[in-house]
Amino acid sequence: MALIPVTILSGFLGSGKTTLLKHILHENHGKKIAVIENEFGEENIDNDILIQDSSEQIVQMSNGCVCCTIRGDLVVALNDLWEQRRDKKISFDRVVIETTGVANPGPVAQTFFMDEEIASHYMLDAIVTLVDAKHGNQQLDAHEEAQQQVGFADRIFITKTDLVAPAAVDALKHRLMHMNPRAPITGITQGSVSLEQVLDLKGFNLNDKLDIDPHFLEQDDHDHENCGHDHHVHGPDCDHSHDHDHGHGHGQTQTVQFMKKSHTDKIQSFVFKSDRPFDSDKLESFLGGILSVFGAKMLRYKGVLYVKGGARKVIIQGVHEMMGSDLGKPWGSEKRETRMVFIGIDLPKDVLLGGLETCLV
Repeated sequence: MALIPVTILSGFLGSGKTTLLKHILHENHGKKIAVIENEFGEENIDNDILIQDSSEQIVQMSNGCVCCTIRGDLVVALNDLWEQRRDKKISFDRVVIETTGVANPGPVAQTFFMDEEIASHYMLDAIVTLVDAKHGNQQLDAHEEAQQQVGFADRIFITKTDLVAPAAVDALKHRLMHMNPRAPITGITQGSVSLEQVLDLKGFNLNDKLDIDPHFLEQDDHDHENCGHDHHVHGPDCDHSHDHDHGHGHGQTQTVQFMKKSHTDKIQSFVFKSDRPFDSDKLESFLGGILSVFGAKMLRYKGVLYVKGGARKVIIQGVHEMMGSDLGKPWGSEKRETRMVFIGIDLPKDVLLGGLETCLV
């Protein structure tokens, strides 16, 4: 039986991976793709963003795709998908794996060469890396993981090219070409890219990867993880999308997934959860102030908000001072609660949690 090709989708926090995955899961492309979606932290926020119609772990999409949300080991998830495919419970011809925004994709790729069972069913086709046109240079300067993601890429997409001047895109492209001269580089907006540019690239050449990291195939004891600004929150009568800024968190410190612990101790994750609704005006005011002060440290934040008077979920995603929000599916009989994940560098957790509490009704 032919091996199933696998694409690893990489990119730093906020680079647009979820937007691209949403495109893959909902476009009528006629392909049968299993998407393994995984997030930094145990809260499954992307399930609401990507699927919005089920809380199951594995969901069959209307266009033939499959979405699998994992909170643990990649090998277990791949084997689970294989067994369900073998038993004809689900159908797919290829797999796309989203790595976490602060993950070095090397250990994920390593799985396909070091686990015999996985290697007997799957074949790594390519690593596709997304780089944010607006924040890419800053992220490459500050984070080794961002550079690793570029270094391992078989294809690079520069996202959000509509948010910066063409000269800035050209300069970033020039930098990326020097970092990885073998990966084709293309600019895209809103995750709009033909699947022919993402799938079946046959781009993963093991010798190239060994040139980047001579220890790629070595088992090591060093754990890897896997694992215009408009400050407006959708109110109950709001019926459109926005680009803006806000953030939330409450509760536990999160742990990364896929392998074990973070390389980057300064990058932390925590969650805000509440079953009390937000006052949208108070929330807008608080978030606007927080982002003006701490926006540079807020690498990634996303969530599902329960806003007073709203019959539908409010879904928000952001990176640094920039944020987009949209109305999600109706709450229906589902429990109404806010779940928001913050990922950042030395964020003032107590300030954020306490401030968000004051915005609740």
